[in-house]
Parts: sequence; structure tokens; C-alpha cells
Amino acid sequence: MSRPLGEHDLSDRDKSAGRRRDRLFERHPWLRHPLSSLGPGLITGVADDDPSGIATYSQAGAAFGFGLLWTMPLAYPLMSAVQELTARLGRVTGMGLAANIRRVFPPFVLQALVLLLLMANIFNIAADVAAMGEAAELVLGFDRHLMTALFVTATLLLQVLVPYHRYVFYLKWLTFSLLAYVAVLFVVHVDWGAAVRETLLPHVGLDGTAAMMIVGIFGTTISPYLFFWQASEEVEDMRAGAPLLDEPHQAPAELARIRWDTWSGMLYSDATSYFIILATAVTLHPAGITQIDTAAEAASALRPLAGPFAETVFALGILGVGMIGVPVLAGSGGYALCEAMGWNWGLERRAGDARAFYGVIAISVLLALILQYLPINPMRALVWSAVANGMVAVPLLVALVVLVTRKAVMGDFIPSRTLIWLTIAAAVVMGIASIATIVDAVPWQLVASAARWRHQ
Repeated sequence: MSRPLGEHDLSDRDKSAGRRRDRLFERHPWLRHPLSSLGPGLITGVADDDPSGIATYSQAGAAFGFGLLWTMPLAYPLMSAVQELTARLGRVTGMGLAANIRRVFPPFVLQALVLLLLMANIFNIAADVAAMGEAAELVLGFDRHLMTALFVTATLLLQVLVPYHRYVFYLKWLTFSLLAYVAVLFVVHVDWGAAVRETLLPHVGLDGTAAMMIVGIFGTTISPYLFFWQASEEVEDMRAGAPLLDEPHQAPAELARIRWDTWSGMLYSDATSYFIILATAVTLHPAGITQIDTAAEAASALRPLAGPFAETVFALGILGVGMIGVPVLAGSGGYALCEAMGWNWGLERRAGDARAFYGVIAISVLLALILQYLPINPMRALVWSAVANGMVAVPLLVALVVLVTRKAVMGDFIPSRTLIWLTIAAAVVMGIASIATIVDAVPWQLVASAARWRHQ
């Protein structure tokens, strides 16, 4: 009869390997169940591809074909480094980004940044819910304004009534909606050789339109609201725990988890963004559709080119990521303002205990709903919102670098030079693109004409 294998039956080598494995899991518990450790980083990554992002990437592919595919590999290390720094800041200090800025910078700096964030967020939410209403009308056939009101009501009630630890569970499931844009590529022909060449050896133009599109891409990829959200979500995840400054023995496991969560979440986001540009580059651009006026138009334009399946899948993706993006946008504004003012905040709190926090969320989405009835082109609002985010992000990135390099803030947990320099590079890239966008298009055309004349 066989008997259970006891510890005394194991060789010394097996015992040693077992102890090493146990120490590894103790130091890096996320390795035992990698997917369960995905949280703020994954949700932040998917929120990065909200309807504003989808519209911007769609416009990039439609207008420039493969010409802007190179932006996504460049953006990946930059966006990942920025989000890892914000996550570290929240977990190490036990405070969100706004609260840390309040400690170090003069009040007017924080006030200006929060005001710009709230304004950009409201317009972004308005454009997002408009895109969701249009997509729902396309798929279900119901009136877009009715569907927009339903989406706004649903996201607001979920944030107010459902505690964070349960609410975040549903958000994780919604992240699968991004796979819709990978599915589109299975029903269209893709010249992968040309796509790879343009990705690795791009031909970058000098005109103002391309510059504006580039800053729009980076603005929706490295968006200010994501900084506030990720830092505060790390604090939310702590619940009754202590920051790493108070419990440094937790640092190895926690910082490893943050790195895995952030870089994998951003990879998911970045790869999907690449596929969206690619999908519209191989469908809309060759057909001469270079201007997209609504988010639903990007989906409906796929029907004659790639069939109804591609249209439906594209539209459903807008709905799925919108249900993540809108709460993140509204929540980030609540975090930022309440931290700046010293008010109670948190999705884990009851509405009665954090009235101002939930008030900011409610006002943001209701103002966004009102904007639906103004004569504003949703697609143009989406793109310009991304451009505005790109410009606002530059001073925020500078502030982030100042915070994470101060021993008074981070203690012994100052990040590596690699993360710092990648974040500085992100600020430089977005600063240059923002300046290029501000410059009038005519001088850019003159420069391009002069360059062609010298070449001849």
C-alpha cells in the first residue's frame, strides 16, 4: 500500500529548493497568482484607452495610415515609468498625488493643476459618454441621448453605492473589452511587413497637423487624470494597512507587485492602442476616409470595408472601455480636489462620510451630460481634450519627479535613475510636441516647403 510522501522522504536538494521557492513567494507573492495581483495598474491601463483614446488612435490611423505606428513603442516605457512612479508615491507615503504636491509646492501650483485637471476631465467625460451613446445606438438601435443618460446614471450609482473592493472586481472584468480591437484585425488584411517597417523606421513629417496628432496621442496615453487615479488607488488598496514608510519590511513584495501590475497593465493598453491605429490604417486610410467626425463613425465606416462583425466589435469595445474610463475620469477629479482641500475621500467610504468626494464625481458627470446638448462636435472635443491633457501633463510630470526624488517624501524608497530619466523623457517629448502644436500651421508649412526646395 502506498503512503503519503513525508518531508523525511525528500532529498536535501529538494528540501533546499522548496525553501527557496517559499522564500521567493514570500518576497514576491504576486508570482503565485500573477493575475490576482493585477489591480490599479491594469485598470489604469485600460482606462487609458477610453473612448477619447480610441477616437484619437482611430483618427491617427485614418489620417496617416501606418505613419504614426511608431508612437506606441516609444510611448510604452514612458507611460509605464510614469505610472510606476505615481503608484510608488501612493504606496510609500500613504497619500495621493495631490496630497503630496500640497506638502511640497506653494498652494497656487496645486490649485492651478487641479483646476486644469477638472476642466479637462469634464470635457473628456462629455466626449466619452457621447461616444458611448453613439456606439449603443449603432449596436442596439436606441436613441443615443437616452443611452448616454443611462450610462451616466449607471456609472454614478456604481461609484456611490458599491464599495471599492467590490467595484474594482467588476472593473477588472471589463478590461477584457479591449480584446475587441485585436479581433477586428482577424477580419481585415494587414500588410505586416509594411507595418513593422513603419513602426521601426518611421517617416516623420514636419507639418503642424502631424505634430498636433502626435501630442494628441501622447496626451491620451500619458494623461494627467491617470496620475491622480493610480496614486490614490494604491492608497485605497491599502485599506487599514500602513504606508511603506511605516512598514518598510513590506517594501520588496509591494514594490515588485507594483512593477508587475503597472508594466503589464500598460503593455496591455499600449498594444491595444497600436492595434486600433493599425485597424483603421488598413481599412479607413486606403478607402480615403481620413477624417472621423464621431466615434461611432469610426465603427460604422468599418462595415463596408470589413463587414458588420468588425463594426459591431469595434462599437462594443467603445462601450466596455467607456464603463471603465468614465469612472476613472470622474474619480480622479474627486481624488485631486479632496486631497488638495484636505476633505474626506475614497470609493471605500460611504457617501455620507465623503460628501464632497462623491459630489465632485456627480457634478463632473452631470455637467458632462449637459454638454451633450451643446453644438460641440464630439470627435473634435475628444481630440482636443487629448491635446489639452498632453499640455497639462508636462508641469505635472515635473512635479512628480521633484516629489519622488526627495528623501523627505520617499524616505529610503527613492526610485531608480532609469525610472526618473524615463519620466523626464516623457515630459520632454510631450513638451516639444505641445510647443509644436501651439505654433501656427503656416510656419510649419513654410519650413516643410523650404526643406523640399533645398532638397531639389
